[in-house]
Amino acid sequence: MKKQLFALLFALVPMVGFAAGDSVHLQSMKPDLYDKASLQNGMKLYVNYCMGCHSLDYQRFSRAAEDLDMPQNLVEENLIFAESVGYNDQMQNAMDKGDAEGWFGAPPPDLSLEARLRGTDWVYSYLLGFYRDPSRPTGVNNTVFPLVAMPNVLEELQGVQEKVCASSSKPIPGAEIDPLTGKYQSCDTLQVTSPGQMDPEAFESAVYDLTNFLAYAAEPSKLKAQALGPKVLIFIFIFGVIAYLLKREYWRDIH
Repeated sequence: MKKQLFALLFALVPMVGFAAGDSVHLQSMKPDLYDKASLQNGMKLYVNYCMGCHSLDYQRFSRAAEDLDMPQNLVEENLIFAESVGYNDQMQNAMDKGDAEGWFGAPPPDLSLEARLRGTDWVYSYLLGFYRDPSRPTGVNNTVFPLVAMPNVLEELQGVQEKVCASSSKPIPGAEIDPLTGKYQSCDTLQVTSPGQMDPEAFESAVYDLTNFLAYAAEPSKLKAQALGPKVLIFIFIFGVIAYLLKREYWRDIH
């Protein structure tokens, strides 16, 4: 039995390393589940740009609206597009899995737990990592997920991003120092060559909001748990004081 467990463990090690993306430089992204404006904007972006392919089977419109302080009428008017979908329904897409497999090679995965599986750094870097690659069927590739089948659905916001050669006196991930100039030289630098609807700073903020919403969707109970935590600690403290006073009262005549 022990040998079988060790064999299973060693078999899983390469998979864990691949999923973690150890060889890929990831940008840091710290979610803020208390930033309701960010989460609301992230939900709007998800519904408009992601939910056409990717569902959130473990999330409901009503639950998200309640947690993120979004009025029901605004959610129904602006975030629910299909007449057959109700306010209390799950956030599912209408794409046929057979059609999706024919278009993309495999049905787009449900993203309910993506932020927990990959980590928010991975999701954030992935969404920022698309660049033009004419050799790919969709015309784009990704620095975090090479040979990705997904198109860059946020291109109208970001613009066209390409790999360019650049030099800098500051370290560039994966770059080597040019012995002639003493600067870091890399031809894998990403640069927007054709602007979109947002400037780079605004687009990065939008991607942050989208990733932040996915972090919330991966563990929606975390908001209520964190809100309940201080109340539980206060209760334990008060109960502890009462228990201590009772103990003193019961044992005061015992020497």
